[in-house]
Amino acid sequence: MNSNLLLLSSSRVGNSKYLEHAQQWIAEHLGNIKELLFIPYAGVSISYDEYTSMVQTALSSIGVKVTGIHESDDPVNAVNNAKAIAIGGGNTFHLLHQLYENNLLAIVRDKTEQGMPYIGWSAGSNVAGISIRTTNDMPIIEPPSFEALGLLPFQINPHYTNYLPPGHNGETREQRLQEFMVVDPQTSVLAIVEGTALKLTGTQLKLIGSEDGWHFKGGDKSAIVAGQEIDFL
Repeated sequence: MNSNLLLLSSSRVGNSKYLEHAQQWIAEHLGNIKELLFIPYAGVSISYDEYTSMVQTALSSIGVKVTGIHESDDPVNAVNNAKAIAIGGGNTFHLLHQLYENNLLAIVRDKTEQGMPYIGWSAGSNVAGISIRTTNDMPIIEPPSFEALGLLPFQINPHYTNYLPPGHNGETREQRLQEFMVVDPQTSVLAIVEGTALKLTGTQLKLIGSEDGWHFKGGDKSAIVAGQEIDFL
């Protein structure tokens, strides 16, 4: 396991401003680090410059300088020299495709294993798991593989909700995760609701925030209490 991960379910909670609910978590996670390399590859309908500017605006109040990886001619070298990285939300398939395209999976994995702080939200949290097979996104582009960073030994499902709008005949999120458990009964999935995050410090993994999460494995669903140390994984 890596030593310094902050994986947010979402960038917003309700009508809150962008990353507003997570500013204190991010500040504590970064500690004395005030420079953040941002990977905006999940953005598709927004330019990377615009996306990076959004993150910079959101984190300016905690004194963090944000630089987009797309500004570098050598993305691998940019990660290698980074003090901390963040990967934002958007389309998980596009994000993973670009991570492969720019040969970043190995270097991001190596740097985080060496203790570099990693922050992700939504798609950026999804790629921290074994694979992106439990993303909520449409596969608008095909990455070489669904295998992701593997920073944690399980699947992640951000934005978890089991709400089914009245009159809607599609599957609920739980039904989709039940399907996953049929084809892969041995792999755990942690489903985290908006406004919560997974926090790994050293070997201690916790669910932070005020809402419970859920653990899916082998056809079973069990609650993960907010604030609980997740040692069974």
